[in-house]
Amino acid sequence: MQVNTKNISPVENPPGIYRRTLTWNDELMLCHFDMKKGAKIPLHNHRASQNGYVISGKIRFLTENEPFTVRPGDAYNFGSNEKHGAEILEDSIVVETFSPSRPEYERPLG
Repeated sequence: MQVNTKNISPVENPPGIYRRTLTWNDELMLCHFDMKKGAKIPLHNHRASQNGYVISGKIRFLTENEPFTVRPGDAYNFGSNEKHGAEILEDSIVVETFSPSRPEYERPLG
């Protein structure tokens, strides 16, 4: 399967966070996020491990331990059920993978 972000309508959730689910199967999911300055992702957790790579912008991640800030070229990981959230400090674009896939992020195919 081949997809392009231009052909996928974004889903906004929470406000200011736009997700495009690119590809997935039961084991792995790839998503593109466009995050607007000032948006916030509340502290949460999920079964899937999460890996991310920052293409542009600046994000402050909140955890139960030390918060940390990521910039272009940085990568990050949250383990299964690890609590995390974020404050978007600049308009940002990130690519994230989830393993296993998050069924709530699936989109209609076609």
